[in-house]
Amino acid sequence: MSERTPDSVSDVVIVGSGVAGLSAAVYAARADLEPTVLEGPEPGGQLTLTTDVENYLGFPDGVGGMELIQRGKEQAERFGAEFEHATVEEATLENRPFELELSNGNTLRTRALIVATGASARWVGADGEDEMMGYGVSTCATCDGAFHRGDDVLVIGGGDSAMEEALFLAKFADSVTVVHRRDELRASEVMAKRARNHDVISFRWNTELVDIRGSQAEGVTGATLVSHPDGHPTERDESAVERETVDAGGIFYAVGHVPNTDFLADTSIELADSGHLRTQEGLTTETAVEGVFGAGDVMDPHYRQAITSAGTGSMAALDAETWLEQQAVPETPAAAEAPADD
Repeated sequence: MSERTPDSVSDVVIVGSGVAGLSAAVYAARADLEPTVLEGPEPGGQLTLTTDVENYLGFPDGVGGMELIQRGKEQAERFGAEFEHATVEEATLENRPFELELSNGNTLRTRALIVATGASARWVGADGEDEMMGYGVSTCATCDGAFHRGDDVLVIGGGDSAMEEALFLAKFADSVTVVHRRDELRASEVMAKRARNHDVISFRWNTELVDIRGSQAEGVTGATLVSHPDGHPTERDESAVERETVDAGGIFYAVGHVPNTDFLADTSIELADSGHLRTQEGLTTETAVEGVFGAGDVMDPHYRQAITSAGTGSMAALDAETWLEQQAVPETPAAAEAPADD
């Protein structure tokens, strides 16, 4: 790999080092684009919070989330990708090449940019969630639900995502209790009706999770809930709320995701109301800014799976490669300047 100087211009910079960013890095590096990958404050993204991944193609016995990320990084480095530990503090996308001001004081200049910064799941702030995330506490039922066959599980939230999580978990768990801080759901009527009509799913209204019991060795064993007749119990005087300890073998957070797109807020990149990166219509990772591509959860509010993130990462790299090749093709002479036919 050529040494980078202050005046160097990269072909591709990939922001994010989760599955989407690593997949993009492998494809871009194999195309001799010598990508620079910005790892950010939490290298590897959300997958590093998952102890076992059983639904990723090619690993019939499952694979640890951290191991999958580490293998991906080694694979990208093998083909020539370079990694830098920094976040983007400011992106200038109006001029070419693009300029990225980094948290470590460096400035990167690049012809193409792949945004694979992911989306961070909202946590609820319960005691013990830091320790137990990935050990019975999860933000993805599709990823971890099958580990809870026969368990009694809690789903925290009241929107469509919470209903989807509850309905999926009902395939495996003995009981699913939806814990919601209000007395009515925010979910669509269709999703709410499906959950209400399911025999395995019950609801705890005006209730919030405040404490998680268990250990990393034995997993989640229970939780402490607080409730108040008027809802939002953690905002009430503590003497006015009722506390209850319940048994649970798993706790699933479904209170939303926040796309990591703050650094794009003042650019011409189009963002959805949810904050997700908008890509062009059709099967493409192109954004409204030529030369900028999106991959993974930052542009996917629906699937949010490791394998779909990897797929869009490879697509972004291929789209970027094609776009760069098109920029390198010299313009053909105008038809008016062509010699006339004899």
